[in-house]
Amino acid sequence: MLCSKNYRFALLLIFNLAGLSAFAAKVDSLEVPSASMNKSYKAAVVLPDSYVNSKNKAAYPVLYLLHGASGHFRNWLTSTPDKMLVKNLADQYNLIIVMPEGEVYGWYLDSPVNPESKFETHIINEVIPKVDATYRTIANKNGRVISGLSMGGHGAMYLSIRHPELFCAAGTMSGAMDMNWSKFRISESYYQSLRDRFQKLLGTPDPNSEIVAKHSVVNMVEAIKKNGLAIVIDCGVDDFLIDVNRELHQRLLYNQVPHDYIERPGEHTWEYWQNSLPYHVLFFYNVLKKNGSTVN
Repeated sequence: MLCSKNYRFALLLIFNLAGLSAFAAKVDSLEVPSASMNKSYKAAVVLPDSYVNSKNKAAYPVLYLLHGASGHFRNWLTSTPDKMLVKNLADQYNLIIVMPEGEVYGWYLDSPVNPESKFETHIINEVIPKVDATYRTIANKNGRVISGLSMGGHGAMYLSIRHPELFCAAGTMSGAMDMNWSKFRISESYYQSLRDRFQKLLGTPDPNSEIVAKHSVVNMVEAIKKNGLAIVIDCGVDDFLIDVNRELHQRLLYNQVPHDYIERPGEHTWEYWQNSLPYHVLFFYNVLKKNGSTVN
């Protein structure tokens, strides 16, 4: 009799687990042709369970979530300690989450010296139109937000500043808000590595050059103020990029630009970003709700 009860319990547990997996967010791997770089890249797309099983065919808001340097498009799905984090957030907030490719050092901008690195054009002209054509999205700025970590944090801010017609809110986690790597709290060996990488991307080994300043978010405060996008900035107090985040925060305060700014204990780690992402998604959800762009 005991064995029979254990057998029935095991079957019940299996059925319950199967039911849970049946009502979980779905991950697509979307192929995105890039005419700008003459190749194709992939993007990971997390579709909430309500989207997959919806009968009313509602249009959904979209979060573009960018990876950091030395990373690739699947990082947010594979590198967080909790591998269900992005899927659970998509389900919790009825949000499509798109994670595009930015290459190991593309910085989500169009390189002035490397024609094979045009990731601003790729995201804006190729990824977003492809996503809107493939899925039921709210295909305007009222239903589109963007965030990212480190290089992706700078990319999220950079793209939203330059294309305010496409986004209603932007966020950055541990973002390199100034591309002047001499301001980073890093070792000499890492400094040399960054110098070589930036020379390939921007064509200069000088961190104080005009081209570096031109592409740095910290120098775009006037545009941020003019655009009026909702902004959340988040960085750990022990992060090697904390100084450039504080600098942007102070410039925004001085220019009376509304924004949310968060510092908490933490370093440049996936544990920190796993903790940060739910705050960003909640921030975005409130903006989307105000716009009437949420799905109940």
